[in-house]
Amino acid sequence: VQLQASGGGLVQSGGSLRLSCAASGRTFRSVVMGWFRQAPGKEREFVAGISRSGGRTEYAESVGGRFTISRDNAKIMVYLQMNSLKPEDTGVYYCVAGTSFLTTRASDYDYWGQGTQVTVSS
Repeated sequence: VQLQASGGGLVQSGGSLRLSCAASGRTFRSVVMGWFRQAPGKEREFVAGISRSGGRTEYAESVGGRFTISRDNAKIMVYLQMNSLKPEDTGVYYCVAGTSFLTTRASDYDYWGQGTQVTVSS
């Protein structure tokens, strides 16, 4: 699976951004999808994940209620709607795909996109 993330940028605290991820290659419906992020000097962390059908989602506690992950299997796209952004949301956001089950562990995801930078100013 090849993944191409886009939609990052610079936004003020309290603002919104929508990240998109275009997938190609393996049958899209056969993989779970997710987003991870990495801030400077910090470990890569799970942000959100979505099941193959889109019927189940998981979120990190830090983004619950502010971020929404969704997928469009017809368009082979995954989205991350980010609202009420905070400076601590700053980082490189990676779109990921996995052939296993929906988890929060980076090692369970087989495919990683190149990342898109999100910067939230205070």
